Amino acid sequence: MKEIVLSGIRPTGKLHLGNYFGAVTNFVKMQHEYNCFFFIADLHSLTTHPTPTDLNGYVKNVLVEYLACGIDPEVATIYVQSDVPEVTELYLYLNMNAYMGELERSTSFKDKVRSNPDNVNAGLLTYPSLMAADILIHRATKVPVGKDQEQHLEMTRTFGNRFNRLYNADYFPEPFAFSYSENLVKVPGLDGKGKMGKSEGDANCIYLADSPEVIRKKVAKAVSDGGPTEENQPKPEAIQNLFDLMKIVSSADTLAHFDELYNKCGIRYGDFKKQLAEDMIVFNSPIRERILEISADTDYLRQVAQRGAEKARISARQTLKDVRELIGFKPF
Repeated sequence: MKEIVLSGIRPTGKLHLGNYFGAVTNFVKMQHEYNCFFFIADLHSLTTHPTPTDLNGYVKNVLVEYLACGIDPEVATIYVQSDVPEVTELYLYLNMNAYMGELERSTSFKDKVRSNPDNVNAGLLTYPSLMAADILIHRATKVPVGKDQEQHLEMTRTFGNRFNRLYNADYFPEPFAFSYSENLVKVPGLDGKGKMGKSEGDANCIYLADSPEVIRKKVAKAVSDGGPTEENQPKPEAIQNLFDLMKIVSSADTLAHFDELYNKCGIRYGDFKKQLAEDMIVFNSPIRERILEISADTDYLRQVAQRGAEKARISARQTLKDVRELIGFKPF
């Protein structure tokens, strides 16, 4: 039997190259080796965005882009979190055995309180319980997460083990962080400071759905400097970021050509950026075309979402049946 992998993404915007190389390419590969559940975490998004302007549109974007990138709904289970009500019932049971102190000590909770003190809601406090329900509902053992989510995963193990002890059952397995590839690609942003991310603004990201015109404008405005003043001098962070982007989307010969120009103080950033933009366009174009094609097929998207919910609920119903019996909810 294949091991169960689970991963969720909040529908807060479009996918960019950082998402693609940091996660989605691995999802496409691992779906054939594991029993994969990929869900769109619309309930989670309400903890920080309780009145979204277009929640349905955001969910659709993620679904379309997952499909366009190659996640196969006939192989993996792709579903919308709110389409599986068993998750929220398990969330309730886990909350009954989650303690205020441990929830308040969550690093992400404390960070969110500091950054948005006017929206300290109960959902934000119990975010780890909902994440645990997402994982435990399918009894997943492998969870691809970043460093910022490892504490929540540890809390999931705590909640699962506590349930097992309380009800004298060896039921929930322990889930652990999972890295499918040891060679994770870190995609830098265009602002010269660090990794690509939506929190830094649209100008920092190359989205998979960006048009050629948009890509050219973004790359042209990417942070650079006045150019090297000595041969073979180390590249500052902003310039190294641009070379790292070129390494991802361009040929090895192209990268070597501009690297040599830089080392000999002969580089012209205008030419460099034009080449980088065109190579990004060539890379992005097939995915963008699939995004446009799939977006227009509403019937297909509805079928994928419905089928995904049905597949996810088969697993979820069984877990909830077992949990209810262990707790003591039994018909007369």
